[in-house]
Amino acid sequence: MLETRGLDKSFGAIHVTKDATLMLEQGERRVLLGPNGAGKTTFFNQLVGEITPDKGQVILAGEDVTGLSVHQRARRGLSRSYQKNTLFDGLTIAENLGLAAAVHTGNATRLRGDSLAKPEVREIVDEVAEQVRLTPHLGARVNEVSYGIRRQLEVGVALATRPKVLLMDEPTSGVGPEMSHAFHELLAGLPRDLTMLIIEHDMDLAFEVADSITVLNYGEVVFDGTPDAARGSDLLREIYLGSWEDA
Repeated sequence: MLETRGLDKSFGAIHVTKDATLMLEQGERRVLLGPNGAGKTTFFNQLVGEITPDKGQVILAGEDVTGLSVHQRARRGLSRSYQKNTLFDGLTIAENLGLAAAVHTGNATRLRGDSLAKPEVREIVDEVAEQVRLTPHLGARVNEVSYGIRRQLEVGVALATRPKVLLMDEPTSGVGPEMSHAFHELLAGLPRDLTMLIIEHDMDLAFEVADSITVLNYGEVVFDGTPDAARGSDLLREIYLGSWEDA
């Protein structure tokens, strides 16, 4: 469903990704791990089209999308939630979801209220709100809700575009243990045919939700395998300086 072939990217003398290659099957849930500075976010930015690789290809559902824009890739089913909130604070949760759904359905207008009036848009909004546990908060403005709810909304906005592949950049960043556990339950409840690639710093969450683990170190893929194999990897213990033992 999503494949990279030899992605290379340098910024001056700094080689950020080096021959980064991976393949995700439909419905696979893969966690991307790596120490700070490993190139994880830059790798994501190349997948969605925010950064153009110096070499290599990005293949989505069998199509080479390396030369396509962020918007064009999104229309083909590649969606992303960000490490930092990228929401419209002055709009309600329903309106934020509605804007994303309207773009997907072709009902986007200059007036945000018009989009929610479209039955096909409202159907997506209500369905996604239930998936990410936001139904009680649909009428609240984003600047009125907690940080945890904003994180849920980030995932919801991405889901409202009806993606084939969902990329999530540290979805539990900045939340406490209770919210982190709630996010695990949220991810576990998403449709199993949705392919997901997740950057995660929380080892417990990573090993609980992952079908497979990929590890980047200095821009290179140094491990690609099952969570059990990752736990037993001496190389990964060395990279993480012992923190692996707590996972």
